[in-house]
Amino acid sequence: MAEGDNRSTNLLAVETASLEEHLQGWGEVMLVADKVLRWEKAWFPPAIVGVVSLVFLTTEQQQRFHEICSNVVKTRRRAVGWWKRLFTLKEEKPKMYFVTMIISLAAVAWVGQQVHNLLLTCLIVIFLLLLPGLNQHGIISKYIGMAKREINKLLKQKEKKNE
Repeated sequence: MAEGDNRSTNLLAVETASLEEHLQGWGEVMLVADKVLRWEKAWFPPAIVGVVSLVFLTTEQQQRFHEICSNVVKTRRRAVGWWKRLFTLKEEKPKMYFVTMIISLAAVAWVGQQVHNLLLTCLIVIFLLLLPGLNQHGIISKYIGMAKREINKLLKQKEKKNE
């Protein structure tokens, strides 16, 4: 087990060094972008929304939009962990999985029907750009904590009814 961890750590170090070498000329730009995405100034979130909105005001930017979507797809590796958790839920609690999937798919279908595709895509991109800042300022943790408390209350109520 330790050998596998060591190997993974070494592979990560090699990939990181290679990426750093490849992006050497972009270091300053990436540092500024990191500050903006983590909202180090209070005016960064409105600026992000404004810039993204300006980009989406014209349809001439379709090629750039395609590149953005391509970059989003590349983050697929991060979603693999969530995907594995979903399958664990499917195996351990199939009824909960079924209800969760039905509700999720119905919500996605409803939103997709109600909102124009370009606007929906613009909102998704805005959310993804605001995500690092939301995480940095603890906003995501706050609302996930609230959701967990509500789910736990519901589960406790269900357990009391079953007793």
